[in-house]
Amino acid sequence: MRIAIFSDNFYPEISGIADSIIRTGRELIGRGHAVAFFAPRYSEKNFRAIGLSPHEIDLGPNGTVVRLASLSFPGATGQGRVVIPLGALRRKAIRDFCPDIIHVNLPFGVGLEGLWSARALGVPLLGTDHTPMAQFAHYSPIKAKWVERTVVRYNAWFYGQCHYLTSPAKVILEELSRQGVASPGQSLSNPIDTVTFRPTKDRRPGKRRFDLPPFTILYVGRIAAEKQIEIIIRAIAKAAPQIPNLGLAIVGRGPDEERLRKIADNLGVARLVKFLGFLEAESLTAVYGACDAFAIMSTAETQSIVAMNAMAAGLPVMAAAACGLKEYVSKTTGIPIRPGDVEGLAKAILRLNAESKLRETLGRAGRRFVEGFAPGAIAGKWEKIYETTIADYNRKHR
Repeated sequence: MRIAIFSDNFYPEISGIADSIIRTGRELIGRGHAVAFFAPRYSEKNFRAIGLSPHEIDLGPNGTVVRLASLSFPGATGQGRVVIPLGALRRKAIRDFCPDIIHVNLPFGVGLEGLWSARALGVPLLGTDHTPMAQFAHYSPIKAKWVERTVVRYNAWFYGQCHYLTSPAKVILEELSRQGVASPGQSLSNPIDTVTFRPTKDRRPGKRRFDLPPFTILYVGRIAAEKQIEIIIRAIAKAAPQIPNLGLAIVGRGPDEERLRKIADNLGVARLVKFLGFLEAESLTAVYGACDAFAIMSTAETQSIVAMNAMAAGLPVMAAAACGLKEYVSKTTGIPIRPGDVEGLAKAILRLNAESKLRETLGRAGRRFVEGFAPGAIAGKWEKIYETTIADYNRKHR
């Protein structure tokens, strides 16, 4: 198959969407398919933000990347780019690639290019909705309720143009259905790197490396308001009097960091909260192996790659029982927490600290759970979805 994947988030932007589609694309390329990614062109500043010099990602002989002219956009990652859609059919690259199917991953400028290209070329359009869009309306320069409503309606219109839909979370597809989207679809996990992220037998070397206390909670991801990291810091403050050697390691960067530092300081736990910034791959793997449990209280996740990485690393996961997280973090694979419940999260931290057997049990269960989402297994499912969608489209439009 010849598969064109359009995404408004791509390398080098720090994004679970980018990581997932690249990992799947590599697997498909390894299976003999031709894959072309259409994505924004990023600036030198975007590369420098994560300590890289500008260079294109290497996908091998059957993989290509077509970069579309873009402008800087003050989004959640600080690396955001916006593409003004001008009609990709006028670009020689999409015509020459001649895709069997076009797969769009976000409904913005690049996504519109994909939609228009599918119509013009007469090929099926498959869409993956990764995002509870209403949760991100606050990034709009216009702060008004009607903006949120407009964004949600537009999102439903966009995915309603697709011949088939997927999402990591069933709840997203159910919401699209309530909004009148009639396209068939299914939920499908993102691919999880179960090779790089593995359980660690001895956490002490990692603790020394990152200067972490004996019982450390880990958060990895964008430091932004929708991630609800404040809940974790407040829970740490509640649990700290009963756990003398408690700590919180926060990995990532984002616009909410200064506010969170002030909150930690005001609560008297600044010395317990370590902001590690952005970590390159080897260090990121190591910090998972150095920590004892993982926490994420965001209510805007369709799955959370970082939480799944924690499961792969054998860490017990405490997660908000909201959106897609409640579909992946159950009482057998982690500890679901009521959204916004500082007291509940603090109690979970105390329990995990006191019960090493529980940590081990949840860690093993989480690891078994995510092994089913290994990249090879997920790529195999994508092959079947692409093949079925192409066949159905050709039958209907013959």
